Amino acid sequence: MSQPRNTVYLIPSLLDDDATQTIPSYITEAIKDCQVFFVENERTARRYLKKLWKDCLPGQDIVIDNYEWHTVSDTLKVSDTFKQKIKQGKNIGIMSEAGCPGVADPGQALVAIAHEMNVVVKPLVGPSSILLALMASGMNGQQFQFVGYLPVDASKRMKKIKEIELESLKKNCTQIFIETPYRNNQLVESILKTCKPATKLCIAVDLTGKNEWIKTKRIAQWLKGFLSDKNEKIDIHKRPAIFLILAE
Repeated sequence: MSQPRNTVYLIPSLLDDDATQTIPSYITEAIKDCQVFFVENERTARRYLKKLWKDCLPGQDIVIDNYEWHTVSDTLKVSDTFKQKIKQGKNIGIMSEAGCPGVADPGQALVAIAHEMNVVVKPLVGPSSILLALMASGMNGQQFQFVGYLPVDASKRMKKIKEIELESLKKNCTQIFIETPYRNNQLVESILKTCKPATKLCIAVDLTGKNEWIKTKRIAQWLKGFLSDKNEKIDIHKRPAIFLILAE
C-alpha cells in the first residue's frame, strides 16, 4: 500500500478472536507501513497482530518490538505524544479493542487531532458490530442512532429506554445500544419490562463468531418465549451483544 508519509491509519480489529477471515488482506500492508501504534490495550493489540500474521501471512513473522506502543487510557495525557509523533513524520496506527477505531472508541479524539494537524487520515475496512447488527436486524437502516451504554442504575436505565423508544417512534429511527457483557441479562429484562408490546427488539450476539446469534422479534413475542416453560429464555451473560429497538 503506497500512501504519503505521515498517515494515520485507522486499523480495524477482531470482534471474535477466531474470525481473522473478517480482516481484509490489505490491512497487513497498512500495519507494515506504521512505526507507532496508539491502542486501548497494548497486550491484546500485540496478540491480535501476531494472530493476524499467523493466520493471514503464514511463513512470515511480525517483529512486534519494532513498533512503538502507546496506550490510549487517558486521551489528554497521550495527545501530546501523538502530536509529537506526527511532527516527527511517523506513520501511526490507531486500534480499538474490538471493531473499528473511532466508533464508540476513545481513538476519535486522536483522529480529531490528526485533522487539526492536516495529516492524512486513512480509515480501513473491517468488522463493525454496530453496522453488522443493523444490517441483520431488518430495522430502519435509513435513519438510526447509536446511543452507547445505558445507565447502570435500574430505574435510570428504564427511564432511558422509555426515552429512546419514544424518540424511535417519533422519528422512525432505529436505536442501537450496548452493555457490558456481564449485565446483558439485566438489560434484556429492563427492555422487556419497559418497551411497548409492538416495539421491535433485535439482539445480536457473538457477531462474526461461530456462535453468532441474531434475532428480531416484537416485545410481545420475546415475552411469550421469555415467560413460557420452553427453552426460549434469553441467557447472554458475558457474551458480546448489540441491542436495537424500533418502535412502531
